Amino acid sequence: MSDTLKQLRDRIDDLDDRLLELLNERARCAQEVGHYKLSHGEEGGPIYRPEREAQVVRRLQAANGGPLPAEAVERLFKEVMSACRALEQPLAVAYLGPAGTYSEMAAQKQFGQSVTGLAQESIADVFRAVESGQAHYGVVPVENSTEGAVGRSLDLLLNTPLLICGEVTLRIRHNLLRKGAGLEGIRVVYSHYQSLGQCERWLDAHLPGVERKAVESNAQAARMAMEDAAAAAIAGEHAAARYCLTIVAPGIEDMAGNTTRFLVLGKEAAAPSGRDKTSLAIHARNQPGSLLALIEPFARLGVGLCKLESRPARSGSWEYVFFIDLEGHRNEPRVAQAIEEAKGHALSLKVLGSYPSAL
Repeated sequence: MSDTLKQLRDRIDDLDDRLLELLNERARCAQEVGHYKLSHGEEGGPIYRPEREAQVVRRLQAANGGPLPAEAVERLFKEVMSACRALEQPLAVAYLGPAGTYSEMAAQKQFGQSVTGLAQESIADVFRAVESGQAHYGVVPVENSTEGAVGRSLDLLLNTPLLICGEVTLRIRHNLLRKGAGLEGIRVVYSHYQSLGQCERWLDAHLPGVERKAVESNAQAARMAMEDAAAAAIAGEHAAARYCLTIVAPGIEDMAGNTTRFLVLGKEAAAPSGRDKTSLAIHARNQPGSLLALIEPFARLGVGLCKLESRPARSGSWEYVFFIDLEGHRNEPRVAQAIEEAKGHALSLKVLGSYPSAL
């Protein structure tokens, strides 16, 4: 070993020692925060503060001089905060299972590894787990950049007492997985219905005539492929590793940049972080100009709309519920005023939550 290489490695060892010392100092400081809360009557308050964690990561990314990219800074410090948070109270996070889904990956991206993940059989079960107190938070998919909204999540938001307290975006890379090698002998492909739609052109070109079956999640599809040599699954690398499957065709999604947005559900409202979104569900009147009347206050008061999605109301009278994402926190005066004015033009208006915009 050259003297130069030894010196560099010795320097890395010294930096690692200093990092460990600083990380433990941060952990002790986090514990002191917990003790302060207890001594000042804040026991039982939220351990997870999404607005605070978003502010920390944004500040560090802005101060980052490299060579670490911004995404690496986010991952590193999310894990640091996760480990420190667990010293105060380990969090239980429900997600659409089984293990190995993109929902699990989104939960880990948001909360880090130092949580207890609770895999659920359906999106409705994620809601129930948080509502019942079995989980502190839940993570559910709400829309995909190519396939659009996840209607089940939107419908459940209408009647839940839970609030949206965060959002996560995840780049989706679909792979064809199976027990064997190659494409020969595949008689059925399992996946979530949205994933089947996102890979339709590839399947038409490479597996024409092969049966496609939609299942509850991509991880469930991987588990089914593990049990049948003639089956394949569309899922991520995470599922391939967990279920010991071979990636026989990587990156089979039809459109590059395929991204899914997930919502974080909890019982406590998130405070303003400085860069936030607010989600609304508005039951519109069945009359000409009703939608214009609903969105006019936001335009007039300078509140930007990020998304507008309609779903049929369950009244059966050709009425619609509009799901609107807007820029800003509900506590901001202009946002609060726009919401109040829109409420006067609606049959009903529900604020689903205000939360930090995805990093």
